[in-house]
Amino acid sequence: MDITLTTPGLLFSAISLLLLAYTNRFLTLANLIRTLHDRYDETGDKRAKAQITTLRKRVMLIKNMQLLGIGSLFLSVFCMVALFAGFISVGKALFGISLAMLLISLGLSMIEIRISVDALNIQLQDLEK
Repeated sequence: MDITLTTPGLLFSAISLLLLAYTNRFLTLANLIRTLHDRYDETGDKRAKAQITTLRKRVMLIKNMQLLGIGSLFLSVFCMVALFAGFISVGKALFGISLAMLLISLGLSMIEIRISVDALNIQLQDLEK
């Protein structure tokens, strides 16, 4: 397989957009946690406390998604540096690791989305009763 400087460069826009989406999910989650925390402090609602526990899992997943995405971008840059310096085999290895990190990040994103959908379904069941 031939790899050039432009190959890892193709990931830059994709990873940047992915990190933006992850950050938006994180900020939305942070606001929800603050709201639920305030509600729990005011009312002692046990459902709010249970939701906060689930949200903690989601925050950890998003943190790991972001770290892996940033690591993937970081390794893509190092891949380009290695290719520029003429270290083709090192560049290929770095690019492969970068792709693996991106793949794991996307897998964690799928898990986080599943947890989010499960939480929404619980809320919808409350409305149906």
